This record gives sequence, structure tokens and C-alpha cells, in this order.
Amino acid sequence: MRVILFIMQKEFIQVFRNRMMLPILFVIPIIQLLILVNAATYEMKNIRIAFVDYDHSTFSQRFITKIRGTDYFIVGDNQSSVNTAIKAIDENKVTAVVVIPKDFEKKLKSNAYPLKIQVLINAINSVNATISYSYVQQIFLSLKNEDVFAKQTGNMPVQTINTIPRYWYNADFNYKKYMVPGVLVMLVTLISFLLAALNIVREKEVGTIEQLNVTPIKKYQFIIGKLLPFWILALFELALGLTIGKLVYDIPLAGSLPLLFAFSGVYMIVLLSMGLFVSTLVDNQQQATLVSFFFLMVFILLSGLFTSLESMPPWIQYINKINPLAYYVSVMRMILLKGSGFIDILPHFISISILAMAAMTLAVFRYRKTSG
Repeated sequence: MRVILFIMQKEFIQVFRNRMMLPILFVIPIIQLLILVNAATYEMKNIRIAFVDYDHSTFSQRFITKIRGTDYFIVGDNQSSVNTAIKAIDENKVTAVVVIPKDFEKKLKSNAYPLKIQVLINAINSVNATISYSYVQQIFLSLKNEDVFAKQTGNMPVQTINTIPRYWYNADFNYKKYMVPGVLVMLVTLISFLLAALNIVREKEVGTIEQLNVTPIKKYQFIIGKLLPFWILALFELALGLTIGKLVYDIPLAGSLPLLFAFSGVYMIVLLSMGLFVSTLVDNQQQATLVSFFFLMVFILLSGLFTSLESMPPWIQYINKINPLAYYVSVMRMILLKGSGFIDILPHFISISILAMAAMTLAVFRYRKTSG
């Protein structure tokens, strides 16, 4: 135990002596958390929209006015025809164009269904296009079903079924509450993985790894002493990120923080073991950085951080069973937003524990093979 403590003391001294290490650990994550959470959002605002109004009716004017009054759209000049509207989309002047056909209000008054309104949307970004269309559709349907307009037409209001949704866990639709846990997972993952890999490779570059290998220090003592300081720093990083998330974004802390840190501790073992494994494959820090980013980019893109896991192809979902980041993103949101308990996350806990044992075994085996 004393040997491990001495190695840990050496590692902490090296970390705090390195002037670049402290900003990487404490300053950069704070800046990234403040910026990325505001940038990484599916909330659509300031959508540039225009109209081709062939109807020139009361309904079309009320429709345009209602869209103009929302925070989602910036209404541009009306287009004279569909061709000019398409040209405006081609020139990136507008994102969407709503075409209201002639005699639309007349058909509406006479209940001549189906009623059609054309929406032309720039769909280079399919997600943005889908959301833009959804906004237009919701505004149109709400206007069409208003009792006030029905009375103005002289017809009796059509009886409709009203659905009253109740949104759980994020009732105010604050996208930042969804993104803060995910971005925090990404930052902790990047820093922990890279620092663990680069630290051991640095020992190779300066030649001290050979000196350590000829000492009576046992390999498990070396590995624990090397990785445990970064395990502690990673958990401190997590605590710092949660504090900032609560103070700045008011993210809910619905679940048990000890449970979250317990799961995070096991997750960090996976990361640090992978970092150790990468360090045994390369000879310098540049190679370690490139190999680390290869693994990290795959894990991040498949983790469900930005896209839904359920919408991914089945074969990718199968691959995700060995993606520790996918488990961590899910558990982070379950505990913080839903208040999930240990039983709820037990399948994830078992999976991440198996990955931790497998990653540590692989890293130790590879380290012995190259350094023994």
C-alpha cells in the first residue's frame, strides 16, 4: 500500500507542476460546458420563412400574422410565385416557403376537404427541415380549429377531440437540461481518457518507464498508482461540472448523487484502462492522441448524446453493448432527470462492471506483454 501511495504522490506532483495540465483539467472544461450546452441544441429559432399567397383572404393574413408573432420564424417578403420562392430557397435567402392556394378560405367555409397548403423547405439538414415543418403544421392546425374563426365563417365549430399532454421530467421543454448531462459526460470522458494515455506514454518518451520497470515495484502497484490519481481527478471534474450545471443551467438533481458517483467510479475504471491500453500500443504522445480520438469519436457518435439510440440501425445498437459511453449517457440522464434508483440502473451497472473488468484485464495483459 505504501508503494502505491508513493507512486500516487509522484503523479500528483507531476500533474500540479505541469503548467498546462491545470488549465486542461479545470479551465477548459468550464469554458466548454458554458459554450457547448448553448450551441448543441435542437431548438429551432429564427427560421427564415416566406409566403406565396394566392388566396389573399382573411385566413391567409391571420396565418401569416400568427407565424410572424412566434419566436420561431423571421417572416420575409411575400413571393410572387412558386418559381421565385424556389429561387429564394436556392439562394439561401429563406429556409421555408408556405404556398397558400387560391380559394383556400372559400373551401374552408364550405367544408370542402381535403384542404392542402404546400410547404417548401430546404432539407439539406433533414432534422431542421422536420422541425420547421412541425412548427408550421402546429400553427396552421391551431388556427384552423379556433372557435373564433369558425364563428367568423358563419359555421358551427367542428367538434374536435382535445388532447392534454403532461410532460414528465422536463415539463418546460428546456433543452439545456437534456444536454448538460450529456456534454458533461463527453468532457469527463475526453479528459480522463486522454490524460491517462498521454501520462504513461510520456514516461516512455523521457525514458523513466524503463527505470520503473527494473525497480521492485510490482506491475499492479504501478498501474494502480498511475491510474488512481486520474480516477480521483476525473470524479472531481464531474463534481465541478455538476456544480456549474446547477448554478448556471439549474439542471435538476432528482436522483441520488452517491449512486451517480458510484456508477461514475466504475465508468472511470473503463476509461483509464482503455487509456492504459492505448499507451501500450504507441510510442509517443502524438500517436496516443490520434489513436485516442479514433476510439473517442466512435464512442461519442454512437452514445446517444446527440441522436436517439432507438433510431439507430439494429446492428449499431448491438455494437453499442460494448460502448461504455452509451451506458454512462443514459445513466447520467436517468439519475439527474428522472431520479432513477439503483434497481432502475442495475442492468447498466452490471454491463459497465463487466466492461471495466474486461478493459482492465486487457490493459494489464498488454502492458505485461510489452514491458515485462
